[in-house]
Amino acid sequence: MLKFYKMLFFNSMILGTLIAISSYSWFGMWMGLEINLLSVIPLFNSSKNMYSSEASLKYFLTQAMASLILLLSFILMMVSTELMTPSMSLVKETLLNSALLTKLGAAPFHYWFPEVMEGLNWLNCMILLTWQKIAPMCILVMSSPKTEFMAFIILTSLVVSTIMSFNQISLRKIMAYSSINHIAWMLSAMLTSTPIWFIYLMVYLIITINITSIFTYSKLMFVNQLSLFMNQSKINKLSLMINFLSLGGLPPFLGFLPKWFTINMMIMENFPVLAFLLIILTLIMLFVYIRIMLSSLVIQLTESKIPSKSSSSFMIYLINFISLSSLFSCTFLFNFI
Repeated sequence: MLKFYKMLFFNSMILGTLIAISSYSWFGMWMGLEINLLSVIPLFNSSKNMYSSEASLKYFLTQAMASLILLLSFILMMVSTELMTPSMSLVKETLLNSALLTKLGAAPFHYWFPEVMEGLNWLNCMILLTWQKIAPMCILVMSSPKTEFMAFIILTSLVVSTIMSFNQISLRKIMAYSSINHIAWMLSAMLTSTPIWFIYLMVYLIITINITSIFTYSKLMFVNQLSLFMNQSKINKLSLMINFLSLGGLPPFLGFLPKWFTINMMIMENFPVLAFLLIILTLIMLFVYIRIMLSSLVIQLTESKIPSKSSSSFMIYLINFISLSSLFSCTFLFNFI
């Protein structure tokens, strides 16, 4: 049963994000982020999970430090420009962007992210992977960061997410490093076109919610549990494969659409080297997704011929069908826009 205080904090978490992204002042944005932070900590804490208190404390300390740096950069912005040298202006922008990237979990400010994910259940992981990305991303768009600094963050996030996702057996850590990889793509889209960044963010939220809802429903935590779940029925196997291939950005699926837009726009805006590195390192990341599916593809297990009611959920299958057909639908609709 859903507790009343969780409903209250969930609403205030949404309110904090809306205040942050709709505020006209830097201090209003900071206040919205703080309301969001103080609301999400009670949601993360759970009596059923022994590691949730540790994860909540790690998340609170990291976010509080980032908020402190963010507030310092806002105060520096309010100082008279007569006292500001060009070097101080660069320090101010770097502080602002670093604090926001720490809140996002982008490399090299990512050290807290996989550890916090590992201590949460899947519903809280869904909040951390989706809703908690919206406010810092929107403020980052408004701050108009420097191209050189963002290129460094993009390359670091790509390399870290690719290397660290190898030899991971925890699905929560794999999803965390996958999120860092997609943050690099979203920052690349942000450099070139804000509408494409928004499209990428929406598609990423849809796919991530889909995958985490399957993991929540099936109570999967580690890679070696996947083969049993995926061999319960063919529809389970198909649904998980569709979502991971869509997360990797293969063409028949929805995840390919924003990457296609991003690469096209980056080449038009004269970022060909960065686009090439994005493609190559994401192909290596795709290997990690395929490795997740390999156990059920290669290992021959006894599959039940009798459909099990406990292993079927109409809503999950409906979302998967939408995810499968959405690229065709979007392409069809764009022809008439």
